[in-house]
Amino acid sequence: MDNTPKTETSFGHPAAAPGHGQVPPPPPRRPVTRGKLVFRLVIVVVILALLGGALYGFNTFRAKAISDFFANNKPPPTPVALAEATVQSVPKYLSAIGTMVAARQVTVAPELAGRVMQIPFESGARVKAGDPLVQLNDATEQADLLALRAQARLAELNLERYRDLRRSQATPQSNVDQYQAQLDENNANIKRTLALIGQKLIKAPFDGDLGIRQINVGDYVNTGATLVTLTDLSQLYVNFSLPEQTLTKLSVGQKVLINADAHPGRDFEATITTIEPQVTADTRAIKVQATLDNRERALRPGMFANVRVVLPPQPNTLTVPETAVDYTVYGDSVFVATNEKTQDGKDQLTVKRTPVKVGDRTQNRVEIRDGLKAGDRVVVSGQLKLANGAAVVPAETNPLTPPQTLPQN
Repeated sequence: MDNTPKTETSFGHPAAAPGHGQVPPPPPRRPVTRGKLVFRLVIVVVILALLGGALYGFNTFRAKAISDFFANNKPPPTPVALAEATVQSVPKYLSAIGTMVAARQVTVAPELAGRVMQIPFESGARVKAGDPLVQLNDATEQADLLALRAQARLAELNLERYRDLRRSQATPQSNVDQYQAQLDENNANIKRTLALIGQKLIKAPFDGDLGIRQINVGDYVNTGATLVTLTDLSQLYVNFSLPEQTLTKLSVGQKVLINADAHPGRDFEATITTIEPQVTADTRAIKVQATLDNRERALRPGMFANVRVVLPPQPNTLTVPETAVDYTVYGDSVFVATNEKTQDGKDQLTVKRTPVKVGDRTQNRVEIRDGLKAGDRVVVSGQLKLANGAAVVPAETNPLTPPQTLPQN
């Protein structure tokens, strides 16, 4: 009889006896001692410290390498165009805006109404004083002239007859006076008719150039109707205004330079001939008129005019090229180039931004009233690439200099 004790599983089944295919339970774990745990933590900390030190050393090495690279690889000097600040005599002007008008210009119009019979001119023709322009119908006046001349001849014969009778005391003096008055009246009527005939033939009042004709043969024109314009282009007036504070600087006979958009870059000389004695109340300006010789016919009435009244020049004025000045809302400035020593003892041209106070502009130069001295070298092109302390080198040519001649196509 088997007296071996039987065991049951947690599910109520009898447990298998040892040696009959049952898996033996795992051996119990040995407890980790405190010393081993501390040792492992120390190992982890040491490894992390080594990794952190290596990363820090790598970053430090990389930063130094980058710094050394940029320190030893500076960009090359910027090529710029340089010019010296010079002292010279600067011309002074009073600038204004003006309008050109013809010294003589009329609208040709008839004094009497009538039908156009002849137009002996072409549009745009140049005529002399007295040249016929338009012939109106004067047939009625011509007939009246013949009748009046016949009456005058009869009155003259009667007057001679009664004068002879008066000499012989055959007629009273009153008859002689009557026929004398009759003759005078007829002569007056003849002159009136001749004047009417002359008004029907319209002539040029002065030498000049005709405009576009406004009539044709056969048109009936009324008194004052526009026939054509006549303009004398040999002389022009230039009307302009200046502020009242410039009155003491103006005088009759003063030279004026005129520039028109139709002739860019060319100045025409004129002379002040009239200064308005009154100052305009609403604008506080003085009206001035200059006379311009235009025998070349280069200018036309109605043109816009840039006016410069010539004043005495200002001597000993410091100027620089106009392109040297950098105009900003923070003030005007220039880049001044100076020689400095580098670390290796070589001369290096560097620039420094210098604020300046500018004055008038003339002939592509600017007056410098403060900030520079004579002989300072300033940058006239290439300023956009520069900053304070930037190294520069003089360029062989100035890219802002216009070519002398344009290429021919």
